[in-house]
Amino acid sequence: MALMDKMKAQAAQLAQKAQEAGKAGQSKIGEVQARRRADGLLRQLGQAVYSQHAGTATDETTAQIDSLIAELTTYEAEHGPLSAIDGDDDAASGGAAPDDGEAPPEGGFKL
Repeated sequence: MALMDKMKAQAAQLAQKAQEAGKAGQSKIGEVQARRRADGLLRQLGQAVYSQHAGTATDETTAQIDSLIAELTTYEAEHGPLSAIDGDDDAASGGAAPDDGEAPPEGGFKL
């Protein structure tokens, strides 16, 4: 019976670790989704501000900018400050790897 008790205890520990890993995974997914939402808001804000500076803004552009800033302020309150350069974003979104300062070899190939 001692062997069965040990097996049950190990099974319970494995089940608990699996639940913890699932919760951690869900948390990471939530963070990525929130970051993508913020990226979209920042892109929309940039487009609206650009249209103001380019002289193509409409009557709703100022209201749109105010709304986007309010949403971004809410994001910062929930998730912390926005950063212009975030190393995790490039890897998560499939962006280019940071340049290591070396010029690519002839032919345009980079190793």
